Parts: sequence; C-alpha cells; structure tokens
Amino acid sequence: MSLFISDAMAAGGQAAEPGFGSLIPLVLIFVVFYFLLLRPQMKRAKEHKKMTESLAKGDEVVTNGGLLGRIAKLDESFITLEVADGISVKVQRSAIGALMPKGTLKS
Repeated sequence: MSLFISDAMAAGGQAAEPGFGSLIPLVLIFVVFYFLLLRPQMKRAKEHKKMTESLAKGDEVVTNGGLLGRIAKLDESFITLEVADGISVKVQRSAIGALMPKGTLKS
C-alpha cells in the first residue's frame, strides 16, 4: 500500500517463545566484555598493588602527577619523597605511578 513501508505478513505456525536461544547473545556479550575490559583492568590493578607493596627506602619513583623523587620515609599509607635537597613531599602510596631505575634522579 505504501511505497516505503512493506506490509507485514503474519507468520503461520508457532509463536516465538523466549528460551535458552535468546540468552546466548547476552552471554556472549558478557564473555567478550570480561576478556576485553575487566580482566586486563584487574591484572593491572594487581600489578600496581604488588609494586606499591614492594617499595623500599631509597627507591626512585614517579607519581601519577609526574613528580620524580627518592623515597625518604615509608608509612603504611603515605610515602615521603625527597624531590630535591631538603625538599620533601608526602604522597599516598596509591599515587605512585612507576618505579624508576636507579640513577634516574641525579643528586
């Protein structure tokens, strides 16, 4: 009847019943989501926690904000970084972004 819209024809036979077949796409989407997003994020978080727990006095680190310094004092949740001679900054352990190789910060 219309040029752009086709007429709907009733399907003869059985009515569609939702069942296990309609759940398969949902399960596949969740599996892809887990392997592409959740699993790598959990792995990165585990590596970061392991790195922050293994910090020691004298290690050279860079914070998430880009501050480079040497660890002068360790606390359970805070670290005191010596960024220059006589200048110390207190940051949270979770703010440490990376452990740098020895000699990165020249005295």
